[in-house]
Amino acid sequence: MHDPRTEKVADLMVHYSLGVQPGQRVMIQGALGGEPLMAEISRKVIQAGAFPLVIPYYSEYFENIYRYAKPEDFEALLQPFMDMVRSFDHRVFIYGENNTKFASQFDPAITSKYSAAASKITDIMLKREAKGEMKWVLSLFPTNAYAQDAGMSLRDYEDFVYNAILPDPDDPVAYWNKVKARQDRIIAWLKGKQQVRVTAPGTNLTLSIAGRPFINCACSVNVPDGEVFTSPVENSANGHVHFTYPTLYQGFEVTNVRLEFKDGKVVSASADKNQDFLLSKLDTDPGARFLGEFAIGTNEGIDRFTGNILFDEKIGGSFHLAVGHGYPEAKTQNDSAIHWDMICDLRNGGQITVDDELFYKNGEFVIDF
Repeated sequence: MHDPRTEKVADLMVHYSLGVQPGQRVMIQGALGGEPLMAEISRKVIQAGAFPLVIPYYSEYFENIYRYAKPEDFEALLQPFMDMVRSFDHRVFIYGENNTKFASQFDPAITSKYSAAASKITDIMLKREAKGEMKWVLSLFPTNAYAQDAGMSLRDYEDFVYNAILPDPDDPVAYWNKVKARQDRIIAWLKGKQQVRVTAPGTNLTLSIAGRPFINCACSVNVPDGEVFTSPVENSANGHVHFTYPTLYQGFEVTNVRLEFKDGKVVSASADKNQDFLLSKLDTDPGARFLGEFAIGTNEGIDRFTGNILFDEKIGGSFHLAVGHGYPEAKTQNDSAIHWDMICDLRNGGQITVDDELFYKNGEFVIDF
């Protein structure tokens, strides 16, 4: 059954997020479960006078690679995508999995090697984006698999997804422009500040943001969106963090993650579930134990944990860190094959101070923006 909200999301992505122009080339990738959204995006691209290339992958695509491909061949398997990312004007990626746990049966060493090879695509994309040569956007189409992860019926999950993306379905562009303006004011206040301290139950962490710009996330790259982030100074994080929510990465659920930092590096890590996987990822490469991102979630429409990082990292009242690579626009110096976001709820006794001034308390900004 056709859902008119799907077309509204496609329109937002093509015209607001990417600003597709006539004659441009747009690669559209995603799982087959996301076909309705990919089809709408393709139609909008054609109507804009541009040229889409749709590359859907079937449900066993990655499973076949992990099971049958030789790790030394991973880069060759990915070469066509690298070539396209080097030459296309836009890239769209749609999550639409029918099974979100397919990778959990495989040796993490294999999935890590594939991620390392695939990270070269991301690196090309981010560098071209920083130069203004390419724009990219990603979103999710609600499937039963995601609904099950969230503990919701498909209908309720669809409402959750579309309410997060389209709080004002009549004029989503005006809504996201309003979010962008507010976050611009938050970022202006943070400009020139030096040190951040985050405290919450089980968390006491300091890090430096000196010389690092914050980035305004208002549906230009992620759909939905709602966060401000930066890349901390690489050797600055000290203290410990207890991440409130489970974190899912490459099909593995890792719960009650606790990280201890010294001079920027994770020196101790533990988890109640899949700790070995956590440790294996932190040993992916030297950059995997350093931070690539510090961010505050601002989307009040995302008020619960659903097991999908695209939504969970934007939970209003939360902050998150990512170990691994950062983003060039935030002046990161950290390079890694991984980028793993982990989320901490601040709505129950958490606070953020910036240069010793209270900035955020119990999930809300204490300064009027």
